[in-house]
Amino acid sequence: MQDLVIETQTLSKRFGRILAVDSLSLQVPRGGVFGLLGPNGSGKTTTLSILLGLVRPTAGSVRLFGRDVNGSHQEALRRMGAIVETPAFYPYLSGRANLRFFQGISGHGSMKEVDRLLSMVKLSERANSRFSTYSLGMKQRLGIAYALLGEPELLLLDEPTNGLDPAGMAEVRDLVRELGTGGRTVVLSSHLLHEVEQVCDNVAILSKGRLIAQGRVKDLLAQRGGVRLKTTDDGKAEGVLKATGWAANVSRDGDHLNVAVPPERSWQLTKLLAEHSVFVAEMVPLQVSLESYFLEVTGEENGSAANRRPS
Repeated sequence: MQDLVIETQTLSKRFGRILAVDSLSLQVPRGGVFGLLGPNGSGKTTTLSILLGLVRPTAGSVRLFGRDVNGSHQEALRRMGAIVETPAFYPYLSGRANLRFFQGISGHGSMKEVDRLLSMVKLSERANSRFSTYSLGMKQRLGIAYALLGEPELLLLDEPTNGLDPAGMAEVRDLVRELGTGGRTVVLSSHLLHEVEQVCDNVAILSKGRLIAQGRVKDLLAQRGGVRLKTTDDGKAEGVLKATGWAANVSRDGDHLNVAVPPERSWQLTKLLAEHSVFVAEMVPLQVSLESYFLEVTGEENGSAANRRPS
């Protein structure tokens, strides 16, 4: 049985007429980085707030670390860290002093832990500078250090790269990837598809409060994968493939054919075509981006990137 740190069953939350989360059944495995992906308004922040006990669900259940929380999150919260919305710190205190203050509230930890976390988020050189002098990226990294106080097993990060410049985004992405090692689980909420594809092992895609798809990123993309062919007779090859039940999804791509079958079945394609005296001159796997997968499963318009590109 899969070891799950988060499991929800038909979780729903209504704010008046607005159904922010709609029958969400989510499974987050232990370890690595889990992406909660969806556009603004898809229910990501509300879901994280329910997991943290900040918002009470209208219906459904939540299990954390294998136990039903039943409205009481105290035991689970001791094993969790989180940033939801913008981290709030005292502007006149230094980064180190802010962490020490919040560490004192929790009642455990040492100065060594604070220094270790400041080093981890690359703030050691500015540890004694006032928070008010920090850039937005530095503030976000201090927020992550705060969420790591007490060495939590589960870390919830809500849009940690919001408002950052490209360099700041890259720094936070690298940090999140690093945090997902060593058995810790990081849940990363984001509307940035490229960010999730770069960082996450598993993903859940939300749209209008509903779960559209979830699973390992590479497995989800493999479902929409395929191969690109050039043969000795593309016209005949297209007819042969369309007559089959398993390789009938064929499209023209210039002087090539795109066939929607998993690359591991490519030997069957070559065998089938050879039986009809058509021979493969070129074959490359097609890599589906998370963006194109997202646009397909959510029914959104694809106005930017191409659906597929050779790997």
